[in-house]
Amino acid sequence: MDDTRSPAGETSNDVLFQLEAMHSTDALNYRIIAQSESEVRDIQNAPAISMSSFITESDQTKLLRTVSIYSQRGETSDQVRLLYMNDAAFSVWKGMGKEPTVIGSQHRPPSTALLAFGIPFSE
Repeated sequence: MDDTRSPAGETSNDVLFQLEAMHSTDALNYRIIAQSESEVRDIQNAPAISMSSFITESDQTKLLRTVSIYSQRGETSDQVRLLYMNDAAFSVWKGMGKEPTVIGSQHRPPSTALLAFGIPFSE
């Protein structure tokens, strides 16, 4: 088996990912929101429940065509649930008075995350 590591110890995949990151023009469209165990216990922190009510009651139903939120199980009590919110969803969430714990951002949600509310992402 051939070793594809460069003299610096990087594999060809490492170099590819570095080059892709340097030259990527893709925006980081999704903010990653961590919700703690206590936040998850409050049903109002479930976007599918609270956000849909907020959007409907505030007569902003046109937002339903732009909001995209994915959810994934976290691994610690500080990050029991991870939400991946696009800009529209994040703006609505903040408009609802939520104070989300943003832990990062990325171009799109991971393939293991499930659509929790809104529309699927598109390229």
